[in-house]
Amino acid sequence: MDRCWLLVIFLFGCFFGATDASEGDADPLYRVCIEQCEKMGSVGDISIQHCQFLSDGVLADSPWYMQEPLYVQWKQWNCRSDCQYFCMMRREKEREALGLRPVKYYGKWPFKRSSVLQEPVSAVLSALTLVVQFNGWLSFFLLSYYKLPLRPHSGRTYYEYTCLWHIYGLLSMNAWFWGAIYHTRCFDLTEKLDHSSSVALIGFALILAVLRTFNVKTEASRVMIAAPLLAFLTTHILYLNFYELDHELNMKVCVAMGIGQVLLWSVWAGVTRHPSRFKIWAVVIGGAMAIFLELYDFPPHKGYVDSHALWHATNIPLAYLWWSFVYEDVEFRTSAITKKARNSCDIVLYLLKSILPLLELILEEFLSKLVALYLFLPFSEGQHGWFCGVCEAPSGALVAAASDHVEAPPCTADASNNSCALCFGWGWKIP
Repeated sequence: MDRCWLLVIFLFGCFFGATDASEGDADPLYRVCIEQCEKMGSVGDISIQHCQFLSDGVLADSPWYMQEPLYVQWKQWNCRSDCQYFCMMRREKEREALGLRPVKYYGKWPFKRSSVLQEPVSAVLSALTLVVQFNGWLSFFLLSYYKLPLRPHSGRTYYEYTCLWHIYGLLSMNAWFWGAIYHTRCFDLTEKLDHSSSVALIGFALILAVLRTFNVKTEASRVMIAAPLLAFLTTHILYLNFYELDHELNMKVCVAMGIGQVLLWSVWAGVTRHPSRFKIWAVVIGGAMAIFLELYDFPPHKGYVDSHALWHATNIPLAYLWWSFVYEDVEFRTSAITKKARNSCDIVLYLLKSILPLLELILEEFLSKLVALYLFLPFSEGQHGWFCGVCEAPSGALVAAASDHVEAPPCTADASNNSCALCFGWGWKIP
């Protein structure tokens, strides 16, 4: 969710950054400076090294082996980009001498380079946020699989959203990685990768918000919710990369998804009794306050720190706070599930202890009947019937025990019908 605040800010930046004409690059003096730089290979006393190379990195009027180093070529600096940069710095010095404010060039404020970094402060802060995201994801992994109990049979976690948070962590690290690369050097490829990774993260964060706030647990329900959104995200990313990098459309899509998940988490934090619901509010309020930094949009101080760089700085504590909510959510849900499982086991044990004496009595009676059945076996031909030791049958015949060596228990006969009062076995009546 911390990254979802990127949408409004990042969208403002992307939309205005995509504008082809700004006040600075529309300046006639700036355009003349670029033309002269590309012809002469210098801006004032500054010699542009890249203007001495051809487009393939080979030094002009020199042997083939005099090539530009690979560690320089990957930055995609060339004669035109260097001329744009040095002419921009020259014009800003002239404007500053006249007491004028800095202006934007190609939709961006004039930043001073630092080594290979085009926007050094934003690039470094993006890298720090990447480190926080990695630390958060790694701590979540260790907590889920090594510190909390696992299901005894499957070895899986009790927490129902473990896999979803793993995907979220990986997408967050991917988005901040390409964000750092984009601020290091902005050109077509890095811009597309930054936009695509941000859209993928914001879209999946919306899916995760729906599943977690509505407590969707069954796989079928999750697929029904996620499939349409994943299909839409895939189509949108393919459109941006292979058809048209439409910044205005991308802004509308990301704003809609971002507002949706912010509303979901805010309402959920208001109605739930989750112990970490206040951290949700802190992230929402902190992110809303960070948006004002982008809306203010002041030029970079000393050529390095602008409002967007400060917004990147606010993402570091917000990312830490967001992952701390995830940790506590894992512990809270795991504790609730294991406690419920223990209560169920306790109820089953109590019921077993309660009916155990009754089961013992039933089993004892069954065994006594079974012993009586197999001990008293037939020993001569005659009529069979129930007997209870030695008593007189209606015909006056004597009913005997199964064998001579088995002593029959005493038995009383009913005087009314000359039958046994208690019969406990199956035997044969002697004729």
